[in-house]
Amino acid sequence: IARYRGKTECINCDGSRLRKDALYVKVGDKNIAEINKMNITSAINFFEKIKLNKTAKKIAERLILEIKNRLYYINEVGLGYLTLDRKSNTLSGGETQRINLATSIGSSLVGAMYILDEPSIGLHSEDTKRLIKILKQLRDIGNTVIIVEHDEEIIWQADQIIDVGPKAGINGGEIIYQGDLKNIFKEERSLTTKYLSGKLIIPTPKKRRLLKDRISLKEIKKHNLKGVNINIPIGGLTLITGMSGSGKSTLVKHILQPAMKNYFENSKTSKNYKSITISTKILTKLEFINQDPIGRSSRSNPSTYIKVYDDIRKLFADQTLAKNRKYTPGFFSFNVDGGRCENCKGEGETIVEMQFMADIYLKCEKCESKRFKKEILEIKFANQNIADILNLSVNEAIDFFKNNNEAVIAQKMQPLKDVGLGYIKLGQSSNTLSGGEAQRIKLASFLNKGNTLEKTLFIFDEPTTGLHFDDINKLLNSFYALIEKGHTIICIEHNMDVIKCADWIIDLGPEGGDKGGKIVFEGTPEEIIKSKKSITGKHLKKKITTYNPNSFAK
Repeated sequence: IARYRGKTECINCDGSRLRKDALYVKVGDKNIAEINKMNITSAINFFEKIKLNKTAKKIAERLILEIKNRLYYINEVGLGYLTLDRKSNTLSGGETQRINLATSIGSSLVGAMYILDEPSIGLHSEDTKRLIKILKQLRDIGNTVIIVEHDEEIIWQADQIIDVGPKAGINGGEIIYQGDLKNIFKEERSLTTKYLSGKLIIPTPKKRRLLKDRISLKEIKKHNLKGVNINIPIGGLTLITGMSGSGKSTLVKHILQPAMKNYFENSKTSKNYKSITISTKILTKLEFINQDPIGRSSRSNPSTYIKVYDDIRKLFADQTLAKNRKYTPGFFSFNVDGGRCENCKGEGETIVEMQFMADIYLKCEKCESKRFKKEILEIKFANQNIADILNLSVNEAIDFFKNNNEAVIAQKMQPLKDVGLGYIKLGQSSNTLSGGEAQRIKLASFLNKGNTLEKTLFIFDEPTTGLHFDDINKLLNSFYALIEKGHTIICIEHNMDVIKCADWIIDLGPEGGDKGGKIVFEGTPEEIIKSKKSITGKHLKKKITTYNPNSFAK
């Protein structure tokens, strides 16, 4: 019934959630609802300038100090554009993490250990500078800060580096280097070192694609976007950039995605723009690739998602012993009854519910986590049973099938290797994959379809999340492969190495919240670095040092 149901603002309280008599109480000529509707920056100004009588001042002095301290730290981590009443479920992962960070700093703990998992997620380079300042403050007052991070700016500011590798999965797991940044360059096995020193680089394209056709959206009005017009080229790599809170997600997720859906499906759902025009009919499909899990069931895995498992099951069903026992491909599936272990229903583990505590996952005693019945595991191909195959990494599986004259199966797995996922296991449960890994598996599934895929508009939301420099290189090559086949890619992105590779940039800003929502710049990376208004251009200038105007198509 969700399609027939919507939310509307309460007419009695105007969305304040309080009774009228509670709103009669005012401080500094404002009631609590009016203060709650302010953004962090405005709230700081309000409490800085608040005028109270002598008695009220004495009562409120300590309270106002605490309020200002808490607001100051949220502002310092680059969230000054958020309103105080913003719902937590509308915050991005990066915003939530920074609010938690601001809370910790505001408590002024000393002698604590902070462990942060990629705090730069969703941050513009300008916001990253603020984050580094805050992290150094934490360190300087006597705390230990440990960060899992790929961002180059944060890496350069570290007191000590622990580099894990040399590669990923079965090819990783070693401490390659531990020490200060100066001596890391002596370690030749480290891929991180090679990118930091410039021995390996993410190359800037020698020329941009000449793109004539456009998607044009007129008079976009939603949140902080107030009547803006955009033109997105078709057939290339377009990046939507800008500071946190500048309106990128609103533009892409709440305007562009529904607009294209309306266009392709010829539907007329509510819209926040005046018109959409597309100068060519080449595009026929929309794919929004986010970081949601690849399947709802824990039995979902990379091999089932890219459809290669169908071929593997058929291969096992074709073995002589399987034919003698009349096993169909369905017997080699852990999603249906037949060959799967009935004790764990093909999960490989059993769940013990602990009532008021977290559930405990135990290895299945009957199949010993192999997911299948004993008689199914007796069927072998090249001396490997189906459980052994699922336990192979993508790289191992490609070699295995190539060496055993099953090139078609190996070829179907190749896109997973191309997007930098050669280390994951074929049967790895979807709930153990990170958001970035899930997003790249989705990308690999489209690369697998090759020329059979109809011309598609792909929208990615920060595809570089959690990626090392080397992974970003592989990701860009995958993007280029899709573009060569005639598809169009649009990304929300902050990574300067990706931005320098764009055919077209739409930069929003100039800042976040009320100070954002405008189109600061539209054009090529070489043009944005000349823009005095664009903060993105200022940071991109460090990445693009040479420019020959004759080598770029206008």
